[in-house]
Parts: sequence; C-alpha cells; structure tokens
Amino acid sequence: MEDSKNSACCRQSKSNRAMRPLLIGCGTLCVGLGTLGILLPLLPTTPFLLLAAWCYARSSRRFYRWLLTNSWFGGYIRNYRAGRGIPLKQKVLTLLLLWLTIGYSAWRSVDLWWGRGVLLGIACGVTLHLMRIRTLREAAVPYPEKEQCVGKAPATTGSTERDG
Repeated sequence: MEDSKNSACCRQSKSNRAMRPLLIGCGTLCVGLGTLGILLPLLPTTPFLLLAAWCYARSSRRFYRWLLTNSWFGGYIRNYRAGRGIPLKQKVLTLLLLWLTIGYSAWRSVDLWWGRGVLLGIACGVTLHLMRIRTLREAAVPYPEKEQCVGKAPATTGSTERDG
C-alpha cells in the first residue's frame, strides 16, 4: 500500500528537502516582485507569480495553497493556467498606468533623445504583448477545492476538508 505522503501532490525527496528553504525563499521573493509588478507597470506580475507557484509546489503545500487561493494573486495564476487570459478591466488599467508612467518619465525625467526612444519602445513592446494575450470576459476561475501541482491531475479523494 502506498504511503499517503509519497502520493501527495508536493512530495519531497531527500534532495528536495535540502532545497526546500531555497525554494521557499525564491518563491517568497517572486511573490514580492509580483506584488511590486501590480503597482509598477514595467515589472511583470504573472511570470513572477508563476515562478513562485512552481517553487511552492515543489517545497510547501501550505504556501502553494495560500498562493492559489490568495485574493490578490490566485486569479493571475488560475486564469493563466486555464488559458483564459487577462480581464479587460485589468488590461485597460495596466495600459493606462504604463503609458502614464512611461510618458511622464520620457517627458520630465529623461533628457537624452535616445533614452526617451528606449522608454517609448519598451512601452510599445509591452502594449503589443498585452494586446496579444487573450481577454478574459467572464468571471475568474473558481478557487480550487484541493491543491493541484503544476502539470498534475487533480486529486480524486472524496474529502473536501481543507488543511489549516
């Protein structure tokens, strides 16, 4: 009979146990950078949160579940993993803040013509990238009942009790 710890989503081998503090630290750093990305238009949010989810999925069920069910971050990850895209309101707000901050920086903070060109080029590149991402038009993906590892099938147990 298979031990439940060995069949768990985020199982830890001996080498993984040694890497656990590093993965948790890296995941936490990525959550911090993702949080800054919500506030700063030039810093991406979703890639950092996806990397945090990857680190947490390989090191801590508790942190992984917290990230997926977090009211600020969970939607980014769930929608990306489901291939649903970015909500229209979020796209519009992101582009508005992007162009306001880069426009102001190019106008008031950068004196060199090529520096202004670089800033405007970055803004155009980010705008094109965001416009190519699918726009989510319906409600966000619901919270998962059980934690799911990246690339793993959901657990099929009958219990709906959550770990605390």
